[in-house]
Amino acid sequence: MFPTPFRVVVDANVLFPFTLRDTILRAAARGYFQIYWSEQILEEARKNLVETGATTEEQAERLMATMRRAFPEATVRGHEDLVDAMPNDPKDRHVAAAAVKAGAQLIVTINLKDFASLPESVDVQSPDDFLESLFDLDPDGMAEVIAEQAAALKRPERTVDEILTALAKMVPDFAQAVRDHLAGS
Repeated sequence: MFPTPFRVVVDANVLFPFTLRDTILRAAARGYFQIYWSEQILEEARKNLVETGATTEEQAERLMATMRRAFPEATVRGHEDLVDAMPNDPKDRHVAAAAVKAGAQLIVTINLKDFASLPESVDVQSPDDFLESLFDLDPDGMAEVIAEQAAALKRPERTVDEILTALAKMVPDFAQAVRDHLAGS
């Protein structure tokens, strides 16, 4: 779709909410960007899913294994030596280090304040701003991502409207843009 995929590291908090994670992963699978994470990011997401009761330990392990299989090139390795040199919040330096190692231009996170200071080559965006940017590039394609997402969910079944309602809690501007686009189609 795009000649050179934009490289993006997703923080654990973006991989935690089911509907947001599903949208982000589907957009990556379509080739809108190249997704990256580290084992530490995946472990943090897995741990939070289990600790909050969102999933069982077994379900969380299966999810992480499925993500690794779907995106085998996504796991960043060898970034550990860079962690201490990162200028952002100490608890999230591993994310910035993974971005530098992957050559990522962007970190997508809900915790923007933890990434206020980053190496020059890396920027940070909220999931809402990121998905809005993807929508601006290809409104029809991103609307299709949401339609495919709704069609794929069987237990329970979900409509496009239900997906957008769920997304509106986390990425309200993106959800509204898709709604407006679909209403105008």
